[in-house]
Amino acid sequence: MVIGTLKSTNREKSRKSKKAVIDDKTPLLPNKHEFDEFNGASLSGAVFNLSTTVVGAGIMALPATMKVLGLILGVAVIIFMAFLTDASIEFMLRFSRTAKAVSYGGLMEDAFGKYGRMAIQLCVLVNNVGGLVVYMIIIGDVLSGTTSGGIHHNGVLEGWFGEHWWTGRFLVLLVTTLAIFAPLASLKRIDSLRYTSALSVALAMVFLIVTMGITVFKLINGTVLMPRLFPDVTNLASFFKLFTAVPVLVTAYICHYNVHSINNELEDNTRMKAAVRTSLALCSSVYVMSSVFGFLLFGDATLDDVLANFSTDLGIPFGSLLNDAVRVSYAAHLMLVFPIIFYPLRLNLDGLLFPSSRPLSSDNLRFASLSTGLMIVVFLGANFIPSIWDAFQFTGATAAVCIGFIFPAAVTLRDRYGIATRRDRILSVFMILLAVFSNLVAIYSDAYALFKKNPSLHK
Repeated sequence: MVIGTLKSTNREKSRKSKKAVIDDKTPLLPNKHEFDEFNGASLSGAVFNLSTTVVGAGIMALPATMKVLGLILGVAVIIFMAFLTDASIEFMLRFSRTAKAVSYGGLMEDAFGKYGRMAIQLCVLVNNVGGLVVYMIIIGDVLSGTTSGGIHHNGVLEGWFGEHWWTGRFLVLLVTTLAIFAPLASLKRIDSLRYTSALSVALAMVFLIVTMGITVFKLINGTVLMPRLFPDVTNLASFFKLFTAVPVLVTAYICHYNVHSINNELEDNTRMKAAVRTSLALCSSVYVMSSVFGFLLFGDATLDDVLANFSTDLGIPFGSLLNDAVRVSYAAHLMLVFPIIFYPLRLNLDGLLFPSSRPLSSDNLRFASLSTGLMIVVFLGANFIPSIWDAFQFTGATAAVCIGFIFPAAVTLRDRYGIATRRDRILSVFMILLAVFSNLVAIYSDAYALFKKNPSLHK
């Protein structure tokens, strides 16, 4: 009885402390007392929602980093980035508790004033709008096909039913938006997405298991070549090329914009640290295995988006069926990632446009208007500007490193409450240098690719 009483008392303290930090400066977040039937999110729900935030389209780019870095260095860097992400989130949570901030924007406003809050909100807008447009473009490519260089690559629906008006990109994305995205995006609590998040993680595992199975089969048959264990560095240009993998690896774990929302709804928010570490361990395992087996399977033929490799003949029994399984499971995975990325996008846009209004969750008209407007923007972008992949990948990477590393490190260095240790400050300086460097690499890589595609620009 005593133990049960102590646990109950601790929970009540946790809930009370959470309510104590809610003030008029943070009107964007739904709080548990607004939902009488909601007693708090579970640890497993927090883990699945955070994991779904992490594992998005980036998983498809990681095998290509193995091609650049080699297996050993590539795996080491993936694991290192997981530890660095854990440190940056720990900075956020620790300083948020001290500052009594219940949102990322509130934390930045406490450290740097209203311009700090606006900076994080703008970065989330750039990062998440770009990510959602790219997700929808990929879903359209997978289901309805895409045309590149005058060659049309059939989508899954075209392969099954042939080319018809109802398998076209516009209608497929419209149905997906109305039947899947809109209902899921209308949920007002992020914990309501815990089941779809669990399914999303399971679908990512399907991709991983099928890839592993194909690789093991080809290894047994002796049709898989030994991959490079270390990077191939022969000159200065090849050495510099190693750093082109940095933006992908830096942004692979970005989930910081959902940390506060998940923490606010957690039944016992003292368990948030455990949720973060469990999620990062799960995502790191998925990243390492998908990168290793993807690179083993395709070797130096691994494309920037490994999903494109699965549109070719795998040279194994039921290869066409397995190709479809990989592509459909990945498209379904992205459909379920969509609402978990859309949630903070809507909150941050509301914070920019209506900073002094009542909580978004209690204003149905504002909630519906923002949701509909954002959905239309993403839908139109995916249908009529499909060439923006490179642009959004670049802007997303630039904003993402601010969200994941520069801002948490800047708050730690600002240290308004004198709680940062010497180790914290050293790690923060390292995070900022890494983020700035990755941005410079991204800018150089995009500019170099642009000049290569358009030699006339040299003239």
